[in-house]
Amino acid sequence: MALKEELEEQGNFLFKYRTYLPLILLGAGILVFIFSKINGHCFNTPVGYWILAFSVGLIGLFVRIYTVGHTPVNTSGRNTTEGQIADQLNVTGAYSLVRHPLYLGNFLMWLSIALLTANSTFILVFILSFWIYYERIMYAEESFLRKGFGPVFENWAATVPAFIPKSTGFVAPKYPFSWKKVLKKEKNGLAALVGLFFVFEYIDRVIITQNWSLHWSPLSVGFCTVLVLYVVLKILKKNSSILEEEGR
Repeated sequence: MALKEELEEQGNFLFKYRTYLPLILLGAGILVFIFSKINGHCFNTPVGYWILAFSVGLIGLFVRIYTVGHTPVNTSGRNTTEGQIADQLNVTGAYSLVRHPLYLGNFLMWLSIALLTANSTFILVFILSFWIYYERIMYAEESFLRKGFGPVFENWAATVPAFIPKSTGFVAPKYPFSWKKVLKKEKNGLAALVGLFFVFEYIDRVIITQNWSLHWSPLSVGFCTVLVLYVVLKILKKNSSILEEEGR
């Protein structure tokens, strides 16, 4: 098999299971965090460092929210079983600055969690793993788009970078922003971001104080609030049409 076809085949496979690599890295990150904290193999993490890491995650979440909120149905989805879906090519909004804004958002959100390990080696391993993994996914996705949209895709790809956004050439979104779509699609990301920071904070406090009891903090309050919101949205999505919007 030629390298081109091999990369595309690998990318399609990884696209279907793209949810799982971050989970593997998360498990490894928690173990590294615990080991580093116990053995003193991590750099100092004052409150300001946690705020910085959380800010990185929020930027990634904002990128995803802005992107998803301006896209129509059957694009920019979370589908992991049916493969690639694209009824039309997104070239406005975030897509006028970068070809894969959702993957950029994913990277920043997971980078914020990797930063919590305070382990330079693990952070570098995460960045390298993400690059190798998503490079193949992006290759397969673009092969699919090239076949479906031909010259339109070629012209767009010729001027818009794949992963690092350009600073000029922004085109206003074609579709108005939809909070309904964002609440329906991005509740998982918000819950995961806040929840994982809460988990790391809890582990950090247990290691330092040897006290396993729960402790009220801004993160724990935020996590409880986000958890309630997540459950409410989950119920609404399953039992009501309030979050449904035609064409979105």
